Amino acid sequence: MTIAAEAPATPLRFLSLEITARCQLTCPGHCYAQAGPTLGHGAMATGDWHRMVDEAAALGTTTIQLIGGEPLLRPDVIEIAEHALRAGLRVRVYTNLVRVRDKHWRLFERSWVSVACSYYSGVAAEHDKATGREGSHRATRANIAEAVQRGVRLRVAILDAGDHERAERARAEMENLGVREVHVDRVRPFGNAAGASPPDASALCGRCGDQRAAVLPDGQVAVCEMGRHLTAGSVAGGASLASVLGSGRWAATTASVPRRTGAHPCAPDCEPSASDSCAPAKAKPCGPLG
Repeated sequence: MTIAAEAPATPLRFLSLEITARCQLTCPGHCYAQAGPTLGHGAMATGDWHRMVDEAAALGTTTIQLIGGEPLLRPDVIEIAEHALRAGLRVRVYTNLVRVRDKHWRLFERSWVSVACSYYSGVAAEHDKATGREGSHRATRANIAEAVQRGVRLRVAILDAGDHERAERARAEMENLGVREVHVDRVRPFGNAAGASPPDASALCGRCGDQRAAVLPDGQVAVCEMGRHLTAGSVAGGASLASVLGSGRWAATTASVPRRTGAHPCAPDCEPSASDSCAPAKAKPCGPLG
């Protein structure tokens, strides 16, 4: 007798698909995924990501985020995005905007597609130090300007590593460049930013796993990209997303995330998983729960 997988208790509104761990950058001081040029695309094949899109649509998802690493380095990124669009989902591509080909611009200009990226400083040397790659500031800034000119729906995250004046100058620069959505967030102590310290769930936004999830390159399902240490099962090898999200293990994992108890009706989300419908004030850093 076959027992059907239990459906999640609440709809899944936002799903991040971390389709690769490869990136041109190393971001030695803050990359939560610890991505880099020598890493691969992971265990999930194109068909696996298509299956995740289809299952997400069936679970009530409205937005799929393609992220990495650098998602544009994966050869099938456009195929995955178009599959999501055909399923009636909105698509956000979170990219470093270091190298954008013509085919990527054509995707970015599609209806229901948006782009997000991070920007570290208006000073090239500071930005390049943050990314670990000389010339990354020039490339990213030029492609931000190109996206604005093309009318691409663009969201830029300014990461505040403690130099608030630098972050504010970068925010103002992006707004003067014509970027309409600029978000300031603190560097979270995960991945490269954590060093030897163990992950601390109190540094998350407090909404991880709340109608959202992330599928990592190896197929593990986590409460979000930042909280990648909080996983509850794998979809690699054919296991369904619904079976993971409907499991007792998922319920226990999401319950382990400290939740906000204040009166604010919509707690700020940390990049890169900030939802379009819930964002903090543009000029103010989005603080973690703790």
